[in-house]
Amino acid sequence: MSKLQKLLGEVELTRDLTLLLLIGGLYSISISLSNTFVNIYLWKQSGEFLDLAIYNLSVVVLQPLTFILAGRWAKKIDRVIVLRIGVTFLALFYLSVLFFGSSASHFIIILGGLLGIGYGFYWLAFNVLTFEITEPETRDFFNGFLGTLNSAGGMIGPILAGFIISRLASNIGYTIVFGLSLLLFGVAVVTSFFLKRRPAHGSYLFKRILQERKNNQNWRLITNAHFVQGLRDGTFVFVISVFVFISTGSEFALGTFGLINSGISFIGYSLASRLIKTKYRKKSILLGGLFLYLAIYVIVFEVTFPRLLIYGAIIALAYPMILVPYISMTYDVIGKGWKAAEARIEYIVVRELFLNCGRVVSILCFIFAISFFNEQKSIPILLMIIGAGHLCISLFIRRVKIQSSG
Repeated sequence: MSKLQKLLGEVELTRDLTLLLLIGGLYSISISLSNTFVNIYLWKQSGEFLDLAIYNLSVVVLQPLTFILAGRWAKKIDRVIVLRIGVTFLALFYLSVLFFGSSASHFIIILGGLLGIGYGFYWLAFNVLTFEITEPETRDFFNGFLGTLNSAGGMIGPILAGFIISRLASNIGYTIVFGLSLLLFGVAVVTSFFLKRRPAHGSYLFKRILQERKNNQNWRLITNAHFVQGLRDGTFVFVISVFVFISTGSEFALGTFGLINSGISFIGYSLASRLIKTKYRKKSILLGGLFLYLAIYVIVFEVTFPRLLIYGAIIALAYPMILVPYISMTYDVIGKGWKAAEARIEYIVVRELFLNCGRVVSILCFIFAISFFNEQKSIPILLMIIGAGHLCISLFIRRVKIQSSG
């Protein structure tokens, strides 16, 4: 126990905090096993960027709509039940991929919709539980440690999945990998039964919290920051994995990319959670955003596997520098907001709405670019434009002012 305490520092590890970290870790491993390879699975069937874009657009359209519904349900029933609904839809997604098999590319909107709904329910519940279970003094630790778990999952998942898929003929490897994801989601559901029940009461104030942007400058700035964050996320989340596969023709190479990226990210999150103090948050977000943007120029003019590995290493260090302080600042702004205790669910819903609106705009721009211009010329230009999303976060974050309660 003493060794564990040294690892944790002065943070008190409560039962619910431990369980939430465990659920987050299981989710991370499950998603890292399969999520990247679903895009490749569909790409191998159709070979069209447009199909991948429509699939991912379905995800980011259904996700915020589900968030709004899940937020209302979280005010009527237990948040933990909402979490289980999300995991159930994620399981249905993988079951559907397996069921459709070699015809999966013909059902991209259905598949994307199921994944978006699963994400919506899961992340609404997980984010609200994070807000309730953590305190201001434990948030940097929680976000950093969760990032570490995500990186660990990111190391194990892709390389294991890539190995299995590349060693087995036909689609047997994909079937095994998607089946493992289903198993891990099942364990996550069981774990959720040990969380303390957290029923909610009161009216659903979604519209009022959306309008609160007019009254609360910090809230307006944070939601604007999440929109520009989504501009990068929407397209980069699937384009990079396809670049890796195109340049190598190997699922194992994609797994290797994930291993290196997550291995460095593991170190990055471990350091960020301990070294980035409150007074350095804004500087860390700016520096991380700058590194993240400059990394694009490693691959944008020439896409090779070695260049992609360098890119992966740079972003693995940049993301922790941004996300650990950025997520903590977001929760602090919500915590100081109007009726924060009563309307914490609505704040989370509105935040996700802006993030996913940014993702929708990103993918629509991608579809426009490849539909009306040459893919090889338009994609690099688009990446240089929307890739500035995380750098633009600092334009809003620097004006956020959070008064200490001390």
